[in-house]
Amino acid sequence: MADPTESESRKLLGRLREALAEDSAGQARLDRVTQLIASSMSTEVCSIYLFRDEETLELCATEGLNPDAVHETRMRLGEGLVGRVARTGKVINTADAPSTRGFRFMPETGEEVFSSFCGVPIQRLGERLGVLVVQSKEARIFFEDEVYALEVVAMVLAEMTELGAFVGEGEALRARHTLPALFRGGVGQEGVAEGYVWLHEPRVVVANPIADDPEIETRRLREAVDKLRMSVDDMLSSVSDETADTDQREVMEAYKMFANSRSWLRRMEEDIGAGLSAEAAVEKEQSAARTRMSQVPDAYLRERLHDLDDLSNRLLRILTGQGKDTGAEMPDKAILVARNIGPAELLDYGRERLKGIVLEQGSVGSHAAIVARAWAIPLIIHAEKVTSEALNGDHVMVDGDQGLVHLRPDDTVVSAFRDKIAMQAKAQERYSGIKSLPAQTKCGSVVGLHMNAGLIADLPSLESSGAEGVGLFRTELQFLIRSKVPRRGELAAIYSRVLDAANSKPVVFRTLDIGSDKVLPYMKREEEPNPALGWRAIRVGLDKPGVMRMQLQALIRAANGRPLTVMFPFVAQFDEFKAAREQVLTELDNEKKLGHTLPENVKVGAMLETPSLAFAPTQFFEMADFISIGGNDLKQFFFAADRENERVRRRYDTLNVSFLTFIEQIVERCAATNTPVSFCGEDAGRPIEAMCFAAMGLRSLSMRPASIGPVKHLLRRVNLDDAKAMIDASRASGVQSVRGDVMEWLRTEVERG
Repeated sequence: MADPTESESRKLLGRLREALAEDSAGQARLDRVTQLIASSMSTEVCSIYLFRDEETLELCATEGLNPDAVHETRMRLGEGLVGRVARTGKVINTADAPSTRGFRFMPETGEEVFSSFCGVPIQRLGERLGVLVVQSKEARIFFEDEVYALEVVAMVLAEMTELGAFVGEGEALRARHTLPALFRGGVGQEGVAEGYVWLHEPRVVVANPIADDPEIETRRLREAVDKLRMSVDDMLSSVSDETADTDQREVMEAYKMFANSRSWLRRMEEDIGAGLSAEAAVEKEQSAARTRMSQVPDAYLRERLHDLDDLSNRLLRILTGQGKDTGAEMPDKAILVARNIGPAELLDYGRERLKGIVLEQGSVGSHAAIVARAWAIPLIIHAEKVTSEALNGDHVMVDGDQGLVHLRPDDTVVSAFRDKIAMQAKAQERYSGIKSLPAQTKCGSVVGLHMNAGLIADLPSLESSGAEGVGLFRTELQFLIRSKVPRRGELAAIYSRVLDAANSKPVVFRTLDIGSDKVLPYMKREEEPNPALGWRAIRVGLDKPGVMRMQLQALIRAANGRPLTVMFPFVAQFDEFKAAREQVLTELDNEKKLGHTLPENVKVGAMLETPSLAFAPTQFFEMADFISIGGNDLKQFFFAADRENERVRRRYDTLNVSFLTFIEQIVERCAATNTPVSFCGEDAGRPIEAMCFAAMGLRSLSMRPASIGPVKHLLRRVNLDDAKAMIDASRASGVQSVRGDVMEWLRTEVERG
C-alpha cells in the first residue's frame, strides 16, 4: 500500500503530465510547471534554472519571484546556491539561505524575503541540465520526503527537457538535437571525412517518464530485472576456467552482485511508487550513480560504479527495446560516435563501413587509434558530450587535422569543408603518379619509405601506397581483440598470411607491446601512477617469458624458410636487448631440434624509444641488426610531455633544435657501427618533418600508408645537402625551433622550381 507522500507525488506528476500535454508554447509550459509545484509543495516560490551554455545558468521560469527577472537573471556554474547545486549535482536544503556558504543575492528577483531554500539538480545520466528550486518565507528545513518528491519531479523535468517540451520563447530554451554544434577534441588520427552519425550505444529515449499504474510499472521492472539477471548468469557461465583468469571471473561476479542487488531494485521500486515509470526510475538511479562516480577518487570504486552504469543501460534496453540489436541499419558513410570502444568491437564494424570515428574518451595510443591509423580514417578523441548531442543519422563532418567535429553543420561550413576534401583528393591523385618512383632527392640520396600496419587488411596498401615494405607490424592487435590468449598455431597462421600478402617485401614484426593504455582483456590491470613509464612492452615480455616464447615460436614457424625480422619495443638498456635476443636464439635452436624449417635469415632489432638507449654501450649498436627510432614515445620522454595530455603534447615542436640534434646524434652512433637506422611514428608521415629527418641523415622512414605520397612528393623536390646547410645555419642562430626557417626556405625552393 502506497503511503500518503507517494500518493501526493503521483498526484503532482499526474498534474504535470496534463500540463505538459497541453498544446501551448514552451514558456507557457514552464510557467505552468512552476505554478503546479509551488501549489503542491505549499511554497511561495518555485523556480527553474536551465543551462544557457556549459557555464551559464539562466532563470527560465518562476512562481513567486519577480517575473521580470525571467531570462534576465544569469549566473556562472558554481556561483550562488543554484550554481553550487548545478556544479556538485547535490541537493542544498537550508533554513537560512542568506547565511549559507556561497549564497549570492540577486536583487532583481526580489528573493530577499525568502529564508528557506531547497535546490535539486535537473540532470539526465550525468548530464547537467539545470536546477529546480523551491523557497519559502518560513525558516525551515524541507522534510526528507519533500526533497525526494522534488528529485522525482526534477527527473521528469530532465526527461521532458531532453524531449524538447520546453522549447519556446526563451533564449536558453533551444531545441535539442536540431541546431548546428561544434565539438573540439584531440587528434587521434589525421584526415577529414563527411558522413552520418552511427552511435555505438544509441541513447535510450524515455518518452513517458510518468507512470499510469505503479503496479504495472513495478511488474515490468521486475520482469526486466529477471531477464537482466539471466543474461548476466549466461555471461558468467560462458566464462569457463579455461577461457578466463581469476580477475575476469571477479569482474563478472561483480556484475552478478549488482544485478542481484536488493537495494538497487528497492530504490527503483520506490521511485515507481512516487510516480515514475519503470524506465524513468532506472534512469533516476543511474543518474545518481553517475554523479557519485564523478566524485569518487578511488579507481576501483569508480570501476564498480561503471559496472552499475552499464547494467542500467542493459536494463533500459530491455525495458524499451531501444539501443543495440533493434534492426536499425547503419547509414552509408557512417561516422562512429561513442564514449569509448574496444578493438574487437571496432573491428566488427569493418574498414569499409566507417569513414571516421569520434570518441568522448580514448587516447592517441589507444586501441581505437591503432585501428584508425591502420584504416587511414580520421579519429577525434576527447570530444566531450558528443554522445549526448548526436543522434543516429545526423549529418557530421570530422576534421582530424584540427580536432574538430561539425555536427549538423550549416551550409557555410559544409561548403568550406567539401572544398578541403576536394583539395586533398586532388593531391592524392597527384601522388599516385609517383607511386612507383623512388623517393630520390635532387642530390641523389634515396630515402626508403615503409608503412606501418597491424592488420592483414592493411597489407593491400603496400601496393596502392608505393611502400617498399612494412617498417612496423604491430602484433598486439591479435591479442587485444580476443577474450583469451591466442594459441601459437593461430598466431603462426596469421603471421604467415602477413608474409604472403607482403609478397616478398620486407616485414618488421614488433613483438607484443602491451601495458600503458593497451591492456589485454584477460590480463590483470596494474594500477600505476604513470603507465607510460611503467610495466609495459619488453618489460612485460621479460618478466613473463611464456608469452614471448610462444610469440617467437609462432614467428619462426610462420617464416617457414623465408627471411624473418623481429623488433623488440621500449628497450631502455643494453641488458634488456641482450636477454630478448638470447631468447630468439634459444627458440631458433629449439625449433631446429624439433625438425622445423628455420627462416632463411633472422634479423633482430630494437626500438629506440627511451633517451637512455641512445647512450647505451657501443656493443649494443654492434649487436643490434637494426635500430628503429620510435618517435611517438621518444618525443614525449625527451620533452617530459605526456602525449595523452592535450595541455602539453603540442607545446614542444618536433623541429626543436634540441630534438633534431638528438636525432642526429643517434644517426651518427649507428653510422659508426654500420647499424641500419630508421624513424617510425606520426612525425615520419609529415612531409616537413620527414625532410628534416632525412637531412639529419636518416635514410629510412616508416609511416601510415596515406602519408607516403605526400612525403615522397616533397623529398623528390629538395636537395638534402642544401636543407642540411640551412638547418645548421638556423641552429647556429640560436632559435628554439628551425620550423620557421625551414618553411621560408621551402617557399623559396618551390618558387625556384
